[in-house]
Amino acid sequence: MLRYVGQRLIAALPVLLGVSVVVFLILYLLPGDPAQAMLFGTNATPEQVVALRHQLGLDRPVLVQYLDYLGRLARGNLGESFVSQRNVRGEILSQFPATARLAAAGMAVAVLIGFPTGVLSAVRRGSWADALASGISVLGVAIPNFWLAVLLTLVFSVQLDLLPVLGQGSASAIVLPALSLGWGFAAIITRLVRASMIEVLNQPYITTARAKGLAARLVVFRHALKNAVIPVITILGLQVANLLSGAVVVESIFARQGVGSLAVRAILAKDIPLIQGIVIFVAVLYVLVNLLVDLSYALLDPRIRYG
Repeated sequence: MLRYVGQRLIAALPVLLGVSVVVFLILYLLPGDPAQAMLFGTNATPEQVVALRHQLGLDRPVLVQYLDYLGRLARGNLGESFVSQRNVRGEILSQFPATARLAAAGMAVAVLIGFPTGVLSAVRRGSWADALASGISVLGVAIPNFWLAVLLTLVFSVQLDLLPVLGQGSASAIVLPALSLGWGFAAIITRLVRASMIEVLNQPYITTARAKGLAARLVVFRHALKNAVIPVITILGLQVANLLSGAVVVESIFARQGVGSLAVRAILAKDIPLIQGIVIFVAVLYVLVNLLVDLSYALLDPRIRYG
């Protein structure tokens, strides 16, 4: 197991290196000067802009800047924010718990809605329940999360006055953001669970279990669902990055603190170290989550072993 984990982590290094190259070059090829953006509105002279560029190291050759950036990354140092002058890693870690809570709540919404609906749709294939679930899942995939966030706000906050729009501490404040973030993923899970369950329910061992007189509930949940869930778990791992990217929009709409709103502020201020740090952080998180998903296969299927 440890050998497999080590091999996966080593294989992830070229991916992270490629991410660092792409994000570094894209940010430096974009129009605009971070020094001018930082001094915007201060009536700064050209000499002050040049001095700030020198202070930030932006007047050095791009290759030298990248090698310096890569060296800092190897030491776990993401640099300092151009705007706040604070350590980038500290800024990200201070905002990540809020984003993690929102992503976990969104995933909980997706799983609690998607799995039962997908199982019901597969078991009642061809019925009105199957048609209704399929229609809802299509709508869930088609509706953007920012439009759903606005719609939920109008209904549950403005019209019914049941849930707050703004706020961070109370449990009720996370309900609308979680629904906005998780509804689309619930639709994806519904379709995946339905397709996987239909395939498993047609297997010979399911027919044998039914022929032995096992209760329908045992056949579905003990035998079929356990095997049908493996490909769904794979997709859940891949959706982590989409949850984090969706959190950018949802956090902005509901004025929540988190990595998403931090990224928006960094982009508007052209805070290059902070943007780079957020992208690298999300890339590392994505690699680790997918590793955990692969390791979970051994728990779900005893036939899978990692040497």
